[in-house]
Amino acid sequence: MSRGDDGRDTYREFTEAVNMKPGELSTWLETDESKQVGWHKGGHAGGGESVGHESGRKIINLLRRKRGDLSEGDYKHMRKVVGYVRRHMAQRPSGNVRDTRWRWSLMNWGRDPLK
Repeated sequence: MSRGDDGRDTYREFTEAVNMKPGELSTWLETDESKQVGWHKGGHAGGGESVGHESGRKIINLLRRKRGDLSEGDYKHMRKVVGYVRRHMAQRPSGNVRDTRWRWSLMNWGRDPLK
């Protein structure tokens, strides 16, 4: 693991950043709102799945696995999720965010800022 930790810090930070349960996130990822937001590797015109939506699917898998079964690649993705959530939360818009693309994007990454 990075920084000499055995994954404890990464795991803790990940579970603090992600506040949606696997079933809840899975249901969210099926919505039109979930599919409308985020950066697409091929560009919006190119269609395809957004980076955040793909991440959401990986997060579901991570949440359903036992900690002892996680690989270095899994911890790498956890660190990516933590970084994204921290950066995005720092950009919170003013006002009611319930039906905003900002919230929807965060939810693709497993974080519902209204919880």
